[in-house]
Amino acid sequence: MTEGLAPTVDPTAASEDAAVEPRVLTPHAVLGRVIMLVNPASGGVGPGAAEEAAAILAEYACEASVVALESGEFDAQVRAALDARPDVLFVLAGDGTAGTIASRAGADGPLIAPLPGGTMNMLPKALYGTADWKAALKVALEEGAPQCVAGGEISDGQTTRAFYCAAILGSPALWAPAREAVRDGQLTLAWMYARRALRRAFSGRIRYSLDGRVARRAEALVLISPMISRVMDENTGLEAAAMNPSDAAQAFRLAAHAVFSDWRQDPAVTTRAIQRATVRARSRIPAVIDGEPVLLSHEARVKFIRKAFQALAPIPPAAEDSV
Repeated sequence: MTEGLAPTVDPTAASEDAAVEPRVLTPHAVLGRVIMLVNPASGGVGPGAAEEAAAILAEYACEASVVALESGEFDAQVRAALDARPDVLFVLAGDGTAGTIASRAGADGPLIAPLPGGTMNMLPKALYGTADWKAALKVALEEGAPQCVAGGEISDGQTTRAFYCAAILGSPALWAPAREAVRDGQLTLAWMYARRALRRAFSGRIRYSLDGRVARRAEALVLISPMISRVMDENTGLEAAAMNPSDAAQAFRLAAHAVFSDWRQDPAVTTRAIQRATVRARSRIPAVIDGEPVLLSHEARVKFIRKAFQALAPIPPAAEDSV
């Protein structure tokens, strides 16, 4: 057991009686030492996830440790995991936790494999194409290869947050909590969020500047990483989309379908590739950053990060065809 990572689950103990040949690991990366961090408190994880993960890892010929993250010990456990320099660090947790750990690993850290353990799971779905963490774990172990992940960084003078899929800044971001409440069947909560979004809609337009150009006004600015952008083929910048819906219904439609649909064809949206952006508003700026609703200060700066971290994920089909 790696010092500082307790409590752990021993994967070998999960299958002591199993006399079967180990499953074949990916030929694209060396996975001799594996650490998996599990947050049992995340909505998509559950109390038995650490034991289930240990049982799966025991099927492979690797040295593995499964660590259950504890309240109050998060920073120490993550630091110990990164300091141990495993070949890959799996993270089974919510979007915010996975993003934080990937950010701390950086471009020079170990391979990171963020498994779907939250509600929106934007980054895991982009990397593995599934919301099933067990399936994503097996795909990473059997087909994974080092993948450079680009992203962005948002600083509002108080905190700095990284994102690897998308960030929505402005009043349409207020619709995200309502959408998630509906998805979870919490209709009363969804109505409360929807009323709040309606009150804020069109009352707090933002001013944004892209790459130092003349500032413009919009209801929201959407920033999309090359990993999921449909117009950015390489890690050359963020796709920036200004949203100017004409009414609340259009704002909801755009916010609900942003990133994963054909909303770029909407006349209320204009897009371009950027390296940096500045966003200002008269009041605090509501935002959704990789699926996590946050409230930023009245001014925020965004910059593109070409090499944010290294992920263990299958090679995209387009990249395979070009090899």
